[in-house]
Amino acid sequence: MNNLDLFLDMLSMDSSSSRERGLSNFLAERFMTGKNRLDRFPVGVTEGNPDGDGTENLLFSWGVPKIVFCTHLDTVPPYFPPAVDTTGADSRNGEEDVVVRGRGACDAKGQIISMYNACLELERRGYSDFALLLLAGEEAGSLGAKSLRGAGIRAEYVVVGEPTDNRMVSACKGTKSFEVTLTGKGCHSGYPGYGVSAVDMFVDMVNELRGVSFPLDEILGETTWNIGRLSSANPQNILSPKLSFRIYFRTTFASDARVCGVMSAFGERQGVSVKAFGGDTPMNYTVFDGFETTPAAFGSDAPQLDGFTHRCLCGPGSILVAHTMDEYVRVSELVKATDQYVRMYEIVAGR
Repeated sequence: MNNLDLFLDMLSMDSSSSRERGLSNFLAERFMTGKNRLDRFPVGVTEGNPDGDGTENLLFSWGVPKIVFCTHLDTVPPYFPPAVDTTGADSRNGEEDVVVRGRGACDAKGQIISMYNACLELERRGYSDFALLLLAGEEAGSLGAKSLRGAGIRAEYVVVGEPTDNRMVSACKGTKSFEVTLTGKGCHSGYPGYGVSAVDMFVDMVNELRGVSFPLDEILGETTWNIGRLSSANPQNILSPKLSFRIYFRTTFASDARVCGVMSAFGERQGVSVKAFGGDTPMNYTVFDGFETTPAAFGSDAPQLDGFTHRCLCGPGSILVAHTMDEYVRVSELVKATDQYVRMYEIVAGR
C-alpha cells in the first residue's frame, strides 16, 4: 500500500471532534502535490465568532471536478494510538495482510488515505477534474458539512467515505433526535404517595415506546432507537423531581414521519417536555454496475451536502468495529478502496 507511514502518522494524532485542527494543518501541508489547489473553510463561523471554533474543512482540487471524494477528519473519543500486526494470508493475493488498529483506522482516516491515494493515481494518469473534500465535525452532527452550505462547491457526483466493507450503499436510514424532560414531584421516599417519581415516569415511557409498532420497511428493515445522556440527580431517599435524556431514532422510509408523530404526542402530556433536534431523512444513494451493494443503518455527512446531483456512499472497514476500542482496518481493504475510487472516477468521467 502507498503511504502506510503517512497513514500511521495520521492515526498518531488525536483528532477527536473539536480537536481536528492539528490533523487538518498536517494534511494541508502533506497533501499538496504541486498540481492541486487547496481551499480552507473555517467551521462554525458566525457574526459574533468570525474565526469559528478552530476547526476547518479542506478542499484539494485538481481542476474543475466532475467527482468529489469526501470524508471526515474527526473521530469519536476516546483516542487510542495505532498498532500494526500481520494476520496471515490475504485471500485476494496470497500474501501476508496487515491489520492497522487505532482510533480512526476505519472511521474515517482509512477513507482519507484511500481517497488520497486514488487522487494520486488519477494525477499520475494525467487527469485534472476531481477533488478531495475533508470535513470537520461529522461525528458531532455534521458541523463541517452544514457550514459549507452555499459555499459553491459543486460537482455532478460526490462519493462519501464511511466504513461499508467497500460496498456501495443503496439506501441509508434517517436519524431523529429528541431531548425529553420529565417533571415529577419530589418528596421523602418513605412516603412516595405524596410525590410523583420522574424515574417512574421514565420507566413507563420506555415501556410504552417498546410497545409502539413501527412499520417494517422492505428496504431498510426495522426502526431502532437508543437512549443516552440519562440524568436524574436526586438523592436516593428522595423521589426524583426531574429526569432528562436524549433519544435517538434510526428511521426508515416507512417510519420517519411516524417517529416524529409519536414523540410529538408524548410532548403533549402533563409533565413531559419534548424538544426535537431534527436529523436526516432516509435516503437512496447512487450505485454503479459492477460493485457490491448494501443498505446501511448509520448516518453520514452525505445528506447535508449540497451542490451535488448524485451522492454515493462507500469505503473500507466495517461499521461493526467503528466507534469501538477494537477499531481496525486491513491494508488489503485500503488498497481495494483506492482501486474502487479510481474506477468510480473512470465511470463518471467516461474514461
